[in-house]
Amino acid sequence: MANVLVTGGAGFIGGNFVHYWSEHHPDDVIVVLDCLTYAGNQSTIAGVERAELVVGDIRDTDLVEKLLRERGIATIVHFAAESHVDRSITGPDAFIETNILGTNSLLKAARKVWLDEGSGMEHRFHHISTDEVFGSLGPDDPAFSETTPYAPNSPYSASKASSDHLVRAYQHTFGLQTTTSNCSNNYGPYQYPEKLIPLFLLNALSGKPLPIYGDGMNVRDWLHVEDHCRGIEACIEKGVPGETYNIGGGAELPNLMVIERICEEVDKAFAEIDGLAERYPGAPAAKGRSTVELKTFVEDRKGHDRRYAIDETKARAEIGYQPGYDFESGLALTLRWYLDNERWWAPLIRSA
Repeated sequence: MANVLVTGGAGFIGGNFVHYWSEHHPDDVIVVLDCLTYAGNQSTIAGVERAELVVGDIRDTDLVEKLLRERGIATIVHFAAESHVDRSITGPDAFIETNILGTNSLLKAARKVWLDEGSGMEHRFHHISTDEVFGSLGPDDPAFSETTPYAPNSPYSASKASSDHLVRAYQHTFGLQTTTSNCSNNYGPYQYPEKLIPLFLLNALSGKPLPIYGDGMNVRDWLHVEDHCRGIEACIEKGVPGETYNIGGGAELPNLMVIERICEEVDKAFAEIDGLAERYPGAPAAKGRSTVELKTFVEDRKGHDRRYAIDETKARAEIGYQPGYDFESGLALTLRWYLDNERWWAPLIRSA
């Protein structure tokens, strides 16, 4: 049995990881540290019996030290972050506070308890980062690898790049046993409806516009969140301290194609599932029309990166990472999850 601290474990990816780790490591005790901001939702991890929620801030170094000591924690899985690019453009300070200072706080606490106090405990600090730290690719550029130079283009990605460098420095300078993974765009259950896929799914159900930045041809690599959790598990169990691993979904698609597939899945669901038209009468599909009529092109986002793509060769070869979902099946399952879990997302829509 092992004790694991999951920061941001009531958020989207962190919450999915708590479910995944509990299912695959049923004897482990999971301590979730989350300050329950707008994107943190206690109901996301409700029912996970071996998960204890501690409401607190990762910048509270004393609290983190106390948890590491008192719970005998040997593994930190660090998800906690401000992550929405649009919010980082309008209010970058929160990203500096959480993503940089918060990560430094965790590293200081881990160093003190695991190294300076001489516990000799085998430990691992796994840091979750993003492909956005690498900047933007041209249409013919090779995909991002672990050796791609950093070139962040938004306050969000700059703050994540800074945190990546701190993690590397603590491993190199102090000997903290760290690993880092850089992931592509996640989607799946429990995602806060400000991100593209849940936003467009829920807008389609209520008949609201589907706002498409620019020409809609910005390209992203899409990763189902369960595959991401599988990759993180491989990093923790098989990753070499000091190394970074790219975790991708192998689904490099322009946003416009993703949006069209969302529309197709919504139309298909209304055709196949009895009662959807009564539940969501505002949806075009409830009236026999196509969801694509909701597509609306809007002014492009400032500094909008054109293309991201992940080369996951290293993760496949060295830690055995293998995604289990293709985009079509993953998107269909995601839509059905949102249809089946209105009680989870409806309060978020009302409070937005």
